[in-house]
Amino acid sequence: MYDDEVLATHLQELRRGTIVLACLLLLERPDYGYALIEALEERGFATDANTLYPLLRRLEKQGLLISEWDTAEARPRKFYRTSSDGAALAELLTAEWRQLDTAFDTLKDTP
Repeated sequence: MYDDEVLATHLQELRRGTIVLACLLLLERPDYGYALIEALEERGFATDANTLYPLLRRLEKQGLLISEWDTAEARPRKFYRTSSDGAALAELLTAEWRQLDTAFDTLKDTP
């Protein structure tokens, strides 16, 4: 049917865009990178630091995230939160996701 490598490649492609939306939604409450990795994993969006940190920097550069350094503890941490533009994009992407989910449901019913 297909081998594990083919499946892994397609699963990676399928999940790539979902991580962006998941981050925008989760970061409506400020959090730092490592905690975000754990929160994503707990919700079924497994990702690693080598994927997440470049994504966070890209989203910040695009104005979709805002970051701030917390230096109150011994080790400074960079906290991220969704910007107003990021929240608006998350709303649009969520609506699109729901439309796609509905469309996929109609495919299941096709003879």
